[in-house]
Amino acid sequence: MKKLIIALVLMVGAPLFAQGAFDKFDGQDDVTSVIVNKKMFDMIGKVKTKPADKEAQQYLELVKKLDNLKVFTTKSTRVENEMKATTASYIKSAGLEELMRINENGRNIKILVKSGSKDTQIKELLMFIEGAKNEDTVLMSLTGDFDLNELSVLTDKMSIPGGEDLKRASKGAKGPKGPKGTK
Repeated sequence: MKKLIIALVLMVGAPLFAQGAFDKFDGQDDVTSVIVNKKMFDMIGKVKTKPADKEAQQYLELVKKLDNLKVFTTKSTRVENEMKATTASYIKSAGLEELMRINENGRNIKILVKSGSKDTQIKELLMFIEGAKNEDTVLMSLTGDFDLNELSVLTDKMSIPGGEDLKRASKGAKGPKGPKGTK
């Protein structure tokens, strides 16, 4: 019985930690925050489109599968270091798997996921971009139940910082390898 209670606490506590791990960056002076909750995704998903607009329909289908989007950006070295430490701690505790790592032009990009029941099914996507000189550091958390291959639709329709890096990750999920280890 004790093991059952501990297992339930861990199962319920992990999503709560995911929601609260990065909330401390919301409202800080040196941080730009974008937070979209399930209610907003539900409202967007109910928008009617023309049947011929398949791209818009794909986007609306994906949006219905999302729970939360949190994006925090900063140019502050202090906040960047805090984001880096918080992200490292969260990665260890949340059981995320590295999907892709890119070191390009002084930027270090990490994209990690918590997988679902299928190989390309994602429950959580975490992206951390350490900014190069004069570039923003970006921390993004996306939760829901979606397919990795649907991410390019999301990045095309929403102006998410690091969206091009997410496109590379979703394209990297299949197909032949290209230059410099990308797919």
